[in-house]
Amino acid sequence: MEKFMLIFHGGSDVAPEMKSPEAMQNHMQKWFAWIEKLQKEGRYESGEALLPHGKFVSGPNKLVTDGPFAESKELVGGYFIVLAKDLDDAVKLTHDYPDFIFNGKVQVRPVQKIDM
Repeated sequence: MEKFMLIFHGGSDVAPEMKSPEAMQNHMQKWFAWIEKLQKEGRYESGEALLPHGKFVSGPNKLVTDGPFAESKELVGGYFIVLAKDLDDAVKLTHDYPDFIFNGKVQVRPVQKIDM
C-alpha cells in the first residue's frame, strides 16, 4: 500500500446550511463515520481540519504575509493521509466524502517516497 493525501477544498466550512450548531453536529457525525470506516479498513493514517487563517512565507527574503486569500470554495479545509494500492484506489476512498453535498472537492495526491 502507498500513502496518498486527500486535500479537502470548500464544502461544509463555507455552506450556508451549516450555520446552526445542530446542523454542524449532525454533519460531523458523517465525518466521524467515514473516518471510522477508513480506520476499520486499515486505510486511515492521519488527518486534521485546518482553521481558515494563517500566514504565507515566501521568497529568499522569507516575506511573511497574511493569508490564505483564496475564494472560500477553494480554501483548503483539511486533509487525510490514507493508504491505497494506487491512485485509482485512493480516488475510490473519496466516494464517502461527506462534503460532496455542499459542492466540496477532494484533491487526491500520491505522497512521494524519499529515501534518506
